[in-house]
Amino acid sequence: MKKKKVLFICVHNSARSQMAEAWLNQICGDEFEAQSAGLEAGTIDPLAIEAMREMGIDISRQQTRKVFDVWKTGSAFAYVVTVCSQAEKNARACPIFPGVTTGLSWPFPDPSSFRGSEAARLEQTRQVRDFIKVRIEKWCDEVCPSFRRAPAESRT
Repeated sequence: MKKKKVLFICVHNSARSQMAEAWLNQICGDEFEAQSAGLEAGTIDPLAIEAMREMGIDISRQQTRKVFDVWKTGSAFAYVVTVCSQAEKNARACPIFPGVTTGLSWPFPDPSSFRGSEAARLEQTRQVRDFIKVRIEKWCDEVCPSFRRAPAESRT
């Protein structure tokens, strides 16, 4: 069976889209092949790396990519999911990927906008990580015939 391709996009491709890519590949990787990109490419947020490492997922070696570079490859995606916050959408900063079969919008707060101590920003990043995981589990319940949610103790 050929896996359906999913592209997660946000502004920087540094946290939310990277976490979503990793979660989908782990949770429903038998059905989907997830990738991520952003309007800009930079470096992955160290707090996102730490938050995912706490869950046993290493995203430290993932590369950031620009949406336009992904588009130029000619890859076809069954789903393109924007994970930009509502404020980014209102400011039209969230990129659009043309020619998709199904476009979805799952707004999450942007960890790069978090303020405060490193500990406070890490805690907020953990919350975003957990929101993303729950959203992906819910979506997999809806679209993955083979997906079986783990017992409640593994949900955050």
